[in-house]
Amino acid sequence: MSKLTLSTEGDTTIVATRRFVAAPEDVFRAHTEPPLIRQWMLGPPGWTMPVCVMEPSPGGQIHYEWEKEDGHRFGITGEVHEVEPGARLVHTERMQFDQNTVEYRVETRFEADAGGTLLTVRMMMPDAATLQTMLESGMEHGMEASYARVDPVFNRVAV
Repeated sequence: MSKLTLSTEGDTTIVATRRFVAAPEDVFRAHTEPPLIRQWMLGPPGWTMPVCVMEPSPGGQIHYEWEKEDGHRFGITGEVHEVEPGARLVHTERMQFDQNTVEYRVETRFEADAGGTLLTVRMMMPDAATLQTMLESGMEHGMEASYARVDPVFNRVAV
């Protein structure tokens, strides 16, 4: 059962929430330190992350590439805009969909919650059609498959 909850705000914003046993500082590190990112941000089984660039300071670059066992590749590039260590990260992402490159803004909050962390990710899409494409892409399954690996990175077991 997925611990991730997806909802929408208006026609252009996807909101993902999830709780972790790990502390906010650790979940933040998992989102900003490439060696940790490579341990959990893999989506469903069968994917690897041969490229992982995350420069967690304003103006820093993001470049992730995933590769599936069958050779299929997928990537995201972006730029970091705001960083509040342990609490908040704002960046843009550019993702290739079919023949189109889509850019959207992401705000991630890391809040202390019942001895762990409440993660809230707001993805602000350029339009309603892009939001619908993202929701139909299977993102919920991929996000939860990745997030399920975060607590084990810190030797924490979800309750």
